[in-house]
Amino acid sequence: MNEKIEQLYDLILRLKTPEDCRMLFDDLCTVKEIEKMAERVFAAKLLLEGKTYNQVIEQADISSATLSRVSRCVQYGKGYTKFLKK
Repeated sequence: MNEKIEQLYDLILRLKTPEDCRMLFDDLCTVKEIEKMAERVFAAKLLLEGKTYNQVIEQADISSATLSRVSRCVQYGKGYTKFLKK
């Protein structure tokens, strides 16, 4: 793995509180980037709850292209299903 990416993951693993997360992500990302990540997580949660594409697009305010990518990650990835499971 790329050393810079590994350092990023190590830094994220040091976070202990929601406030730690806010402080770091405010420094790392624009407000729009954080909003887009939040939309993806919310969309993944809705998909895992069994919502339809149309319901997710309506509730998450997400594009169909982004939802398609999120859906692939929900189906074939590991993160969403591990961390968003009920």
